[in-house]
Amino acid sequence: MSNPLYTRLQATAKRLIEKYGQAGNIRRITPPDPVTGGDGTATDYPCRLFPASYDRRYVDGTNILASDKQLYIGAIGIGVSPKVGDVAIGADGTEYHIVHNDPNNYDAVTNVVFIVQGRIL
Repeated sequence: MSNPLYTRLQATAKRLIEKYGQAGNIRRITPPDPVTGGDGTATDYPCRLFPASYDRRYVDGTNILASDKQLYIGAIGIGVSPKVGDVAIGADGTEYHIVHNDPNNYDAVTNVVFIVQGRIL
């Protein structure tokens, strides 16, 4: 059973991302069949996201680049949990390759918000 505090935090995060964020997609590419080969299959999952710039003090040029964005992705109504290797696509068509993820799951039950590091390649 989820903690009511985290459920309220999840609803607050959803409300703020709905208000200030944009429509987007999480694109997950499944690997090809190891026997028959071929190309991987791309599947898009609709989401709401809010891209924010990193504070300059965190940009070190190695782990976090100046062009990287923090992507706040709403946890309610998304079909998957964003993970490293996925691609987040913003409303303007900008593709952010997810290089680090943080699910903000404090009680191991409720995903409050997904905060991922997106890199434009």
